Amino acid sequence: MIRATRNLSRLFVIGRTLARHDALFVLDGHAIGRTVAALARLTSKPNPEISSLRPGERLALALTALGPTFIKLGQALSTRPDLLGQAVTDDLTNLQDQLPPFAFSEAKAIIDADFDQDTDVLFTSIEPTPVAAASIAQVHFAVTEDGGEVAVKILRPGIREAFARNVDLLYWLAETVARTQPKLRRLRPIETVRTFEESVRIEMDLRFEAAAAEELRENFADEPRFKVPAVDWLRTSEHVLTLERVSGARIDKPDTVKSLGLDPVDVVRTSAEVFFRMVFHHGFFHADMHPGNLFVAQEMGGVCTIIAMDFGIMGRVDARTRRHLGEMLLGFLTRDYKRVAEVHMEAGFVPSDKDVGAFAQACRSIAEPILGKPLNEISLARLLGQLFQITETFEMQTQPQLLLLQKSMLLAEGVGRLLAPNVNMWELARPLIEDWMVKELGPEGRIRDAVSDASATLEKLPRLIDSIDAAAEQIRSHGLRLDPQTAALIRGGPPSRSNQLWPWAIAAGALLLWVVA
Repeated sequence: MIRATRNLSRLFVIGRTLARHDALFVLDGHAIGRTVAALARLTSKPNPEISSLRPGERLALALTALGPTFIKLGQALSTRPDLLGQAVTDDLTNLQDQLPPFAFSEAKAIIDADFDQDTDVLFTSIEPTPVAAASIAQVHFAVTEDGGEVAVKILRPGIREAFARNVDLLYWLAETVARTQPKLRRLRPIETVRTFEESVRIEMDLRFEAAAAEELRENFADEPRFKVPAVDWLRTSEHVLTLERVSGARIDKPDTVKSLGLDPVDVVRTSAEVFFRMVFHHGFFHADMHPGNLFVAQEMGGVCTIIAMDFGIMGRVDARTRRHLGEMLLGFLTRDYKRVAEVHMEAGFVPSDKDVGAFAQACRSIAEPILGKPLNEISLARLLGQLFQITETFEMQTQPQLLLLQKSMLLAEGVGRLLAPNVNMWELARPLIEDWMVKELGPEGRIRDAVSDASATLEKLPRLIDSIDAAAEQIRSHGLRLDPQTAALIRGGPPSRSNQLWPWAIAAGALLLWVVA
């Protein structure tokens, strides 16, 4: 009762903020939300200055006003067109994670406490004014004792406590929805909040971000066209991340890119190929590729180099899902919608009892309007987004990793259109994509998969034999022991389905003895 009262009170405060931004539509899907929205409308009036903005833009402003947790929630919701619709999530994709900076004295205190020594010992100089301040942390430029120029990211003080209070509200709402709205259970609201909580908790431990940066850097060690700053592990801790300082032009500034002597089309091609390698070769990708996190520079020899920053939000796609995703995209591009439907069912995304033909028809209905556009207007990200919107009809389970991937593709395509609006970035990367499809989806890939599956089965065989040996030894030493309830049923308990199972148990035991004899 106390928890419900506390969360209802907090929800009402949130409702008033949403009302001022004319964004109460997000509460209309549930009875409690509608009640809160009605009360909020009575006590707070919309700001007329933002009335002309789109609903998603108004929601983004409201979430920013609610603080760090809700900014992160907005970023998470930007991957969920199945919840809010494509138009709203498109606007949330552009949600700017910017907040006023906290005091430099607090930043120094955090560094001193984490390393148990004065900041001046770790850095010969550190700029007191941050170059960036976001919901989770802010960044200061500094110089180490050996003259190395670095960027120091420092966790915002009090952020964990504030997040814990707000995430309890989200859990309470998810539990309420799961209990009272059976039709929405397929969206797995509790699991969605848990995933959100885990991702933000990881983001609030800067050692995890350092590890992500290091892994991505290792994956592209042989690729001069993509750079990840090196981690300074000696000056990295739970609340402090120190990276090599890098420089370049923001990737969304076409004139600046041209002034560096770079061809915007070449930059888009490089971006597409790098992104494709992240996802389909390594299965580990940067999931927050908005223009503020991507820079471009011309390295020696005139090579166009993409520089990535901010590794707090990363995504993983296992090899099996990568193959399924590749087959799905190939099916869409070749307009083989039956195969697209079959892949969804083989992957377990759609229940196998659903009609393949009906799902293929639904896939055709969303793909044709997109694939029929001029090449430069075709968006694979929007294709996936439309696909997620038909999930309710076919009880398609939410796939968080694919939602994150779709958001990342949408961001990448947005950058591509800013630089070269008349080209399609995936068409530029077509040779790389086709080469991957031949290797992974052709005969060579299928043979490799079969060998891999067989090897995995053989690895399990010794453990299976050991288990059989152990069971046989148990029977030899102590006989075939039955659960007391089973024994009672055998002696003549009331007729039940369980009564019909005991002969099969004895038969299984006899078979086991025969196998190991």
